[in-house]
Amino acid sequence: MIFSRTYGEGIPLIIIHGLFGMSDNWNTIGKKFAEKFNVHIIDLRNHGRSFHSEDFSYDLMAQDIEKYIESTNLENPILLGHSLGGKVAINLCCRNIKKFSKLVVIDISPRVYSVDYHKNILRILSSIPLKEFSSRSQIDLALSSEIKEFSVRQFLMKNLFRAENKDFQWRFNINVLSKKIHNISNADFLTGKIDTPALFLKGELSNYINQEDERLISKYFVNSKIKSILNSGHWVHAEQPE
Repeated sequence: MIFSRTYGEGIPLIIIHGLFGMSDNWNTIGKKFAEKFNVHIIDLRNHGRSFHSEDFSYDLMAQDIEKYIESTNLENPILLGHSLGGKVAINLCCRNIKKFSKLVVIDISPRVYSVDYHKNILRILSSIPLKEFSSRSQIDLALSSEIKEFSVRQFLMKNLFRAENKDFQWRFNINVLSKKIHNISNADFLTGKIDTPALFLKGELSNYINQEDERLISKYFVNSKIKSILNSGHWVHAEQPE
């Protein structure tokens, strides 16, 4: 079973994080949403506190959430997903068009994306000998030689924790993600039109949703809206939470 954090009562709302993320990233907003919804913030497989697996694909992540929905008896939940989580949410809607009441996709389009940047991130993280460091600041300094953006390092380092032997470890499964990262570049699960009410949010300063993507979204999501969030990059929920 995948790990989740649950808050509030009412209509169920499932929140799905992005690549290298986890439920912790959505805790503050999740608790705010819990004033009106029954919020379930999940950790995808090979992320956060969920199980590690040698397999990693959109279909498998969608199946994990389907099992979670069944085990928790959630009826017609709203799906909200950011980036990788957005494509997982789209996959779920494609698999079960009538199962979800609404869909919210944050800064991602149902198309093929290059994973070269993420491959490089995994290469950098894999090269860091965590056992040799005694503090997070030392790890941050080591990462800074190749990852210049402090916000990116900060985001990645949220995944650092100390194992029982006190050594630092990453919560996400670096080995499997490195091997299977190409599995998440595609969007071949999008095969027909979807009439689930859908809202696509894009960061004004992000290039993840362009004009061609907007046409693609309108073509397949026949009951959709696209809204731009001002002064926001890819991490819309962190940069412009209101």
